[in-house]
Amino acid sequence: MSKKLIIKIVSLFTILLMTGCQKDDFTFGSITTPSNLKVTAEIVGKTADAPYGDGSGIVKFAATADNAISYKYVYPDGTSDNAPSGKISKRFTKTGVNTYTVTIVATGAGGVATNTTIDVEVKSDFSDDQAVQLLTGGSSKKWYWAAGEPGHLGVGQNDGDAEKNFFPNYYSAGAFEKANSPNSSCLYDNVLTFSLDGDQLKFQLDNGGATFFNKDFGSVAGASGLSEDMCLSYNTGAAKTVSLSPSESVIMNNPKHAEQTRGTTMNFSDNGFMGYYIGQNSYEILSLTANRMVVRAVMGGNPALAWYHTFTTTPPNQNPNPSTDYTNLVWQDEFNTDGAPDPAKWVYDLGRGDNGWGNNEKQNYTSSASNIKVQGGSLIITAKKEASGGADYSSARLKSDGKYSFTYGKVEVRAKLPSGGGTWPAIWMLGQNYATKPWPACGEIDIMEHVGNNQNVIHGTFHYPARFGGNADTASKTIPNVSTEFHVYKTIWSPESISIYVDDTLIHTLANTASLPFNSSFFLILNVAMGGNLGGAIDGAFSQSSMEVDYVRVYQ
Repeated sequence: MSKKLIIKIVSLFTILLMTGCQKDDFTFGSITTPSNLKVTAEIVGKTADAPYGDGSGIVKFAATADNAISYKYVYPDGTSDNAPSGKISKRFTKTGVNTYTVTIVATGAGGVATNTTIDVEVKSDFSDDQAVQLLTGGSSKKWYWAAGEPGHLGVGQNDGDAEKNFFPNYYSAGAFEKANSPNSSCLYDNVLTFSLDGDQLKFQLDNGGATFFNKDFGSVAGASGLSEDMCLSYNTGAAKTVSLSPSESVIMNNPKHAEQTRGTTMNFSDNGFMGYYIGQNSYEILSLTANRMVVRAVMGGNPALAWYHTFTTTPPNQNPNPSTDYTNLVWQDEFNTDGAPDPAKWVYDLGRGDNGWGNNEKQNYTSSASNIKVQGGSLIITAKKEASGGADYSSARLKSDGKYSFTYGKVEVRAKLPSGGGTWPAIWMLGQNYATKPWPACGEIDIMEHVGNNQNVIHGTFHYPARFGGNADTASKTIPNVSTEFHVYKTIWSPESISIYVDDTLIHTLANTASLPFNSSFFLILNVAMGGNLGGAIDGAFSQSSMEVDYVRVYQ
């Protein structure tokens, strides 16, 4: 055997021997649970005369433990701070003297941990007397969503970006946006009242029994698994106590925070909240004047997001463009001459239309005096159960098409509505350009629709290319006695907005824009349909019922 071969064999044997003797070691040291955990708490400013501190609410904590490599402090509100050295200062902000139970977690190698608790009783003297005065007016003041202001509801980031973490840069609601869907229209019914009870600030939310819920919190109202934000039945309860505390949001880390926040946070007791349910009861005041307020809240389900709310002292059920009103009477029919409707002002739709006028309606429209006439100072449109034109019901539809149309103005129609399951009266307007821009491109404004199967609920609706038919832009409210008393059904239509009212109660509002079809001439329509997609099932006992119209007036 050669010398070189012997050397190679010996070398290989040595390597194998070394490999076989090597012990695998995947450990990272001894895993020992921290022990002897001790915590001290120094209340800043504590003296014999001030046992709860100087009113700053600041407590200095120091924790030590054998075999600990890091520490964490967990506070009663669920927030926490990491403190690798075990030392930290914490400001407790609830006004007055309060006891807080703080949990301290000491973590050792391998993630093993031990914990203990400590109680601290500390005083916070924070106050913002000017904010209290502005919120309450010195006694009591009502606030409302600034529905006509773009961005009155919005969401933005909640991080360290000093240039973007103080405004809703992710989403801003358009003017009256939440009024355009029955799933969200309840938001603008909110009335928020701040008041003084002695020296105590109080808050009461009157939401009319329905709360606009973020979809992640629908289970609070018994509606789990929501696919979108929605109005749900929810009682907000009695008045809440409000305590003020210094802001501690991410905004405060910005050197420019004085330009971005008032530095005051409102804390509501007993799950109090400001109209939109996002699982939060603390709101940072960004700005506050005698008639406008902007607040910010971190959503409970996602601390990376902050929601923004804007309120004013002006109710949203006022015309969002109050400077635009129409008082010059330019067209009218008072229906003071008995007989047929005035042919200089009105024409009829006749027959059954295509597919029941597009809605599966069950009536045949006629010009017969038994279905339509002027009598005793009113226009009377009567739907009857009778064979007519191949249908089982007769009725009438009157319109000013080709006789009178207009752009912008105020329409008032004083009317008493029919009753009975299946009746579907309407007072509405259609774009005069419907021949060249077929519906819904021509636009439709439904000033009033009522369904006998849902007595006393009045609908106000807009149809346009993005929202029509079953997806129409609609809202409704209950108005008592619509079939036994006259009410004024009204719309105020301007280049900026269209608002629909019953008497002085707002039913629905749409922010008008150049992209919508509501900036050209429209004509008027009055009718009583039977059954169909909205009218629903017709009561087998129905025989006849009438809509009585006292007057139709147009102002510009």
